[in-house]
Amino acid sequence: MSLKSILVPTDFTKEAHTAINHAVELANTINGEVILLHVVENKDDVDTAKAKLVEEQKLANEMEGSVPVKTMIRIGNIFDDIGDSAAEINASMIIMGTHGASGWQKVAGSHALKVVTNSSVPFVIVQNDMMHVGGYDKIMIPLDLHNETKQKLEIVADMAKYFGSEVHIFTPKETDEFLSNKLNGNIAWAKKYLAGKGIKSATHVSEKGNFVKNMISTAQDLEIDLISIMNLQKNSLMGMFGSSYEQSIITNEGQIPVLCVNPRVVSSAGGSVFSR
Repeated sequence: MSLKSILVPTDFTKEAHTAINHAVELANTINGEVILLHVVENKDDVDTAKAKLVEEQKLANEMEGSVPVKTMIRIGNIFDDIGDSAAEINASMIIMGTHGASGWQKVAGSHALKVVTNSSVPFVIVQNDMMHVGGYDKIMIPLDLHNETKQKLEIVADMAKYFGSEVHIFTPKETDEFLSNKLNGNIAWAKKYLAGKGIKSATHVSEKGNFVKNMISTAQDLEIDLISIMNLQKNSLMGMFGSSYEQSIITNEGQIPVLCVNPRVVSSAGGSVFSR
């Protein structure tokens, strides 16, 4: 059985090291390998990049757990080449570090958002917090009236099974009776789905005010390790992440890692990175 590959684009920053940490921990969990990717603008930079990647590889090998760590160098544009490299190695997941709201705009910009939107694999975005021993013990998933948001439960459930995680469902407060009934139906379905897989879950309802701020505040209070969101605007360049809503989740002040899933990822026949 071939190893599942986790691709980590690295720019040799502290945030990239955090992404490597998460990748190594996940690779340990799924019996996978880590592929470190660095993209240079021209071939004159290849030798320097190779030397830096050797150091990154050593860093990864020194982290807790023993997983295969390989390296890749591409000449071109890092934002364009992330997706191409992931497809080339048949990656199961991409994990990338970001520098917060200002850094995300400056370092990643719309090209990286397009990579996420067009990616055929789940994308985890991390900031500065290393993954603690034991992995993602608590996962939060915002759930609303979109039927597609149910799909992200598949990969979340698979991840929760691996880590023995609790899943915390966070929903808006609907005052309209019809919408409230529909939302409650989605919540009931989600809880039944998770229970059927032996996963503990809890539901939290947002109070009045900004939904994202309330969710992040609740996530911090609960010490949530990962938030999972769904990209519903897959045909848009900016996609789900073009709005301040999703942008603020990805670059949340609590620095909680965010799992980004496209609908076609979890609906594909191949299953998720965590399927056994």
